[in-house]
Amino acid sequence: MISEKIQNILNEQINKEFYSAYLYLAMSAHFDEMGLKGFADWTKIQAREEVDHGMILFDYIIERQGRVSLKQIEMPEENFGNPLEVFEKIYSHEKYVTDSINCVANMTDEECDLATRYFINWYISEQVEEEANVDDIIKKLKIFGSEKAALYHLDKELGNREYKPHSYNS
Repeated sequence: MISEKIQNILNEQINKEFYSAYLYLAMSAHFDEMGLKGFADWTKIQAREEVDHGMILFDYIIERQGRVSLKQIEMPEENFGNPLEVFEKIYSHEKYVTDSINCVANMTDEECDLATRYFINWYISEQVEEEANVDDIIKKLKIFGSEKAALYHLDKELGNREYKPHSYNS
């Protein structure tokens, strides 16, 4: 059985993961409007992964005989700027999610909940990967500056990303 404190913080994290999906979908629409289909596909895939992350938490709470409590999802902004500005917002958001996951980890330590601590380690590793991937794209965008040909190639590269469903055991 899961403690009420852990249940509550995991329910909050579900909301943050689903909000992240909304945010990435809004960014995808922004990139579509700009004609950057590869960037749009990358953020759309990111949205799908965030839904996976939320559902993994959802299933875990149920598995531990907890109660899932879904909250209203905040509306994301709609104006994001140029690709570099968007990816800087993505990086900032991913750092926010990392901080949130770290708070979950800290609470599992406080509550002596080793099962959830083991479970949340997957998210900690996932966030390291998320931040590194976004940082790599930011570095490329900074190097290319306003070079249109380089932006075109990066758009093509990002468009090659393929969705792979996330699961706790993957």
